[in-house]
Amino acid sequence: MKVLKFGGTSVAHSQNILLVKNIIKSESLKSKVVVIVSALHGVTDQLIKAAEYASVKDESYIQIVQNIEEKHISLVKELFPIAEQSSWLSFVKKHFNDIEDLCNGIAVLGELTDRIKDKIASYGEFLSSNIIAAKLKQEKLDCIWMNSAELIRTDSNFTNAKVDFDTTEKNIIRFLDENQNRIIIGPGFIAHDEKNNATTLGRGGSDYTASIIAGAIHAEELQIWTDVSGMMTADPRLASNAKPISEISYHEAMELSHFGAKVLYPPSIQPVMVKNINLIIKNTFDPEAQGTLISHQLKSSEDEKQIAVGISNMNNIALLTLEGSGMVGIPGISAKLFQCLSQEKINIILITQGSSEHSITIAIEEKEALRAENAINSTFADDINLERVYAVKIETGLSIVAIVGENMKSRSGVSAKMFGCLGNNGINIRAIAQGSSERNISIVISAKDSKKAVNVLHEEFFESEIKQIHLYISGTGNVGSKLIQQIYDQNEYLKENFLINLRIAGISNSRHMLFSDQGISKENYLNWNQQGEKASAREFADEIIRRNLRNSVFVDVTASPDIPEVYESLLKRSVNIVACNKIAASSDFKKYKTLKNTARNHSCKFYFETNVGAGLPVIGTINDLIKSGDQIQSIKAVLSGTLNFVFNNYEGSRIFSEVVAQAQKEGYTEPDPRLDLSGTDVARKILILAREAGYPLQFEEIENIGFLPEECMQGSVDNFYEKLTVYEEHFKNLLNKAKAEGKILKYVAEFEDGKAKVGLQHIAPESDLFHLYGKDNIVIFKTLRYSEQPLVVKGAGAGADVTASGVFADIIRSI
Repeated sequence: MKVLKFGGTSVAHSQNILLVKNIIKSESLKSKVVVIVSALHGVTDQLIKAAEYASVKDESYIQIVQNIEEKHISLVKELFPIAEQSSWLSFVKKHFNDIEDLCNGIAVLGELTDRIKDKIASYGEFLSSNIIAAKLKQEKLDCIWMNSAELIRTDSNFTNAKVDFDTTEKNIIRFLDENQNRIIIGPGFIAHDEKNNATTLGRGGSDYTASIIAGAIHAEELQIWTDVSGMMTADPRLASNAKPISEISYHEAMELSHFGAKVLYPPSIQPVMVKNINLIIKNTFDPEAQGTLISHQLKSSEDEKQIAVGISNMNNIALLTLEGSGMVGIPGISAKLFQCLSQEKINIILITQGSSEHSITIAIEEKEALRAENAINSTFADDINLERVYAVKIETGLSIVAIVGENMKSRSGVSAKMFGCLGNNGINIRAIAQGSSERNISIVISAKDSKKAVNVLHEEFFESEIKQIHLYISGTGNVGSKLIQQIYDQNEYLKENFLINLRIAGISNSRHMLFSDQGISKENYLNWNQQGEKASAREFADEIIRRNLRNSVFVDVTASPDIPEVYESLLKRSVNIVACNKIAASSDFKKYKTLKNTARNHSCKFYFETNVGAGLPVIGTINDLIKSGDQIQSIKAVLSGTLNFVFNNYEGSRIFSEVVAQAQKEGYTEPDPRLDLSGTDVARKILILAREAGYPLQFEEIENIGFLPEECMQGSVDNFYEKLTVYEEHFKNLLNKAKAEGKILKYVAEFEDGKAKVGLQHIAPESDLFHLYGKDNIVIFKTLRYSEQPLVVKGAGAGADVTASGVFADIIRSI
């Protein structure tokens, strides 16, 4: 014999009940079945709500009762032919008259006791089970209705009654011996005490009823039919990639259900677990789906099982901490604490205590925090007055996230893996608990991080095949648009070969911003600024922080001074930063160090390789040298692809302004070419290299030997080009002086003995800087190890494509 339970949306309305009928019919062809059903979806809550309104003399209860009655009347009309409706409509009407009388009595007394609350709540299952049993009989199935409420005997702890299993099992066995029908159907959730008062079995009571009956008759299996295809690796409302769990042990199921996996409630497991009866969770709306098998005899071998089977979470949690020196070494403190909470019927979800015994922290439901606070402070009043302990401290707005699995037992590195991925995503852990069984590691975190934590853990333990990266790109100009195109073109390759999926979750420029947690598609990107909302650097950063997505990377491909102002707030939320923008790394040294330290302290990355040399590995080379114990002694470099292009192409046949205009047209200059030609950009670059080499240099300390006449630096960009033409003779003189010496012009940056300078130099043919063509950069390092033969990094140092590829490489490194 099997036991089947249907509840929730499975019995929401007539169409679903017809699906339930088909499943019952199919299962009854294989063996006899006992079927337990819940109230119609939402009815129990509405019945209790009506009673509560009546108790405060709010006449809204009348309408609530009428609405519930109409729901049942409509159900009868939809399930039965007109000729067979009359008796069942009368049945519904009679019992709703009783409900109205009870509510009217509550309104007169102005009081609602738990006993009356159970009486009213019992009508939901009573009505639904009778109507469904009648439908099965009308379909000519061999069915009988069983009043399971009379068979299940409990104490008088109303709303959460304790079952008398000996008496209950005898009653159930006797009933089934006397009734040999193929289908036996009855209500869940409700029972009776010794005085025949209606009692209820608490949250998940219908599942509990089915489990009690399955245990009593040693059923072949217990089937719980719901609206999902079994237990999931995580709540699918939080983790979109959550997967059904095909099989799980009873102990694992107990852990998951205790910490919020609402498809199954903890008391439901015990009666079948002790009798070694398999429990299967199935989907009413997809009966062919495998579902989840909960059993002591699992089919998978230990080697085939994953380390963890699932992640669960509970919201609306409060942490209560009792601490004080008077607790150290004093027996009975914990017992005293737990007893006072027990007297208030407050359930403790999680406990943690430091080895110093100086404090005990417990997690409870947030709604019970005030009662718990009053109870604890009252119990420990004398100790608080004598300052042996402090008044209880309460923290709210928290969630519990737990990872569960039998294979976690004695497996090293599980905790490190869990805490590491959470830490890398900026999720602060308020409390930790792990039982000696090692099946469960539970953490308490801020509720706002709950979704992010579930996704981070799910990806780490269940989605190792592909890691989702969320990119927020600020700047869609020359370099930004090239970067975005490279990401779209390369993403499939990254997924296939490196198990990385890059999602552009946000785009911004100086006017608009657009977000999509699932990624902005290539098609939507083409007209994104027509869809986006008004933007600013702060609003863009605030929205990234609010969305709080895992594995987030902020990419700055602007030259804006406003964008670096948001770096610190993003780093503090463990958002990795990749910056093409040089302003942050070349700002005041204290600010530069603050950003570096903030990144380190919050376990995230701050990369800016493209600040110097576009895609060349210049900063990375310095970092590698320093980490390996080398020391930079001097740097000599041509660091401006723009200036190198200009002086390579200014040979006397064209005027200087034409060459500069060509450099700007081909994308080698900043929007304002004066940033390049004034040496400001090169000075920033040598400053960044010196800082990365370990020297606390400020921008003002760099000697900048300019070659532009002062008038060229004034006015607009158009004025600038006019002035270049005016001063053409000046530029020709510079060129001719170099030629006269058999040399060429290069704009060179130098660093040595803690000092830096930039300026135009005459370069002889034997110099490493001489044979440098087009937009190429070169950096020559002399170090302790590379003293006789310097280390040279050389290649293209400007251009949108190579700069974008350098930014792309930094993104990959940051993951």
